[in-house]
Amino acid sequence: MRSLFWLLTLAALAIGVALLGRLTDGYVLWVVPPWRVELSLNLFVLAQLATLLVVYLLLRAIANTLDMPRVVAEFRARRTRQRDERAAADALRLFWEGRYGHAIKSAEKVGAGGTVAGLAALIGYKAAHALHDEARIAEWRARAHACEAADGGSGEWRTALLMTEAGLALDARDFAAAAAALDLLSPKERRQISAQRLALRLAQGQGDWAAMLRVARLLEKHRALTPEQALPLRLRAHRGMLESLQDDAPQLVRYWRTMTSADRLDLGLAQRAARALNAAGSCGESAVLIEDYLDERWESALLEDYARCAGGDLLGRIAHCEKWLHEHPNDAALLLALGRLCAQRQLWGKAQSYLEASLAVRPTRGAHVELAQLFDGLGRAEEADRHYRAAARL
Repeated sequence: MRSLFWLLTLAALAIGVALLGRLTDGYVLWVVPPWRVELSLNLFVLAQLATLLVVYLLLRAIANTLDMPRVVAEFRARRTRQRDERAAADALRLFWEGRYGHAIKSAEKVGAGGTVAGLAALIGYKAAHALHDEARIAEWRARAHACEAADGGSGEWRTALLMTEAGLALDARDFAAAAAALDLLSPKERRQISAQRLALRLAQGQGDWAAMLRVARLLEKHRALTPEQALPLRLRAHRGMLESLQDDAPQLVRYWRTMTSADRLDLGLAQRAARALNAAGSCGESAVLIEDYLDERWESALLEDYARCAGGDLLGRIAHCEKWLHEHPNDAALLLALGRLCAQRQLWGKAQSYLEASLAVRPTRGAHVELAQLFDGLGRAEEADRHYRAAARL
């Protein structure tokens, strides 16, 4: 359809030119003594147009000839760039396929001064690191730094190189090198999700639990971590903080109160904090911690730590346990804890009744041992021996 349109247009133009020529009767007279040339105006116009076309084509040919070296140089540079881009693409593909040796060979085909030289250097650096080839690691690291230095201060490859070095250093557990690389990033770059992930790994490796907790919360806030992924990281950081504060009971209590209510309901953290406070002799703080936990969520495993700590307000703890007993009358661990607390307060009759009730619900080694020690202290050796033997059987 398009060809037919142009054909009709050219035919109409030819007809128009022919009609215009028939309407023109003028002529052009050239006089150059002793010669005289007379031409029709139509022929003169056609000759002028033909002359202009020839002159234009001649000048165009001269210009193209003079421009040939530049065109050839641009063609060669374009072909080299295309070859480098294909080699870099192959190197990247082979790297993600896990064919690290082939990836290095493809990266070596990229020219040193090409636009993708930095990409090839980073691929070769990571591939050499994956192969644990120290000589190649040093070679490709030098290439990557050369590309970063040759970018004219634009920072095109600087961030990529620093992130790569930080990640590789973390893989090698060289936390000092990873920290040095991350510190060279700008504040804006350190706020990026990928940099925050590296910072999380660094904090975990260095045991910087406060930083680990902060970064984990930040990543969860920005949805870079799901709640299921962030929870074990937060708990790990809390465990580390509790371990570091186990010799400083007041500071441990303050830290525990700064934790979110959801994190404080983790059984492992509560047990760790309670045992640390018991070991430090802060039975009152340990009891308050356990009471708050059990009032919110019932976990019998905490009752052993509740009853083990000697000292503090024993009568208050006994009263609290008796309150819980109305809600959990058949809890063997609760009855055992009551027996232990009563024994510490020298309430021998109540201690015996609670311990025997615990054994009636579920025979346990701990209840038998507590009864045996109680009878031993009361001079009832035969009953004590019977419970010692029962504990040994369990």
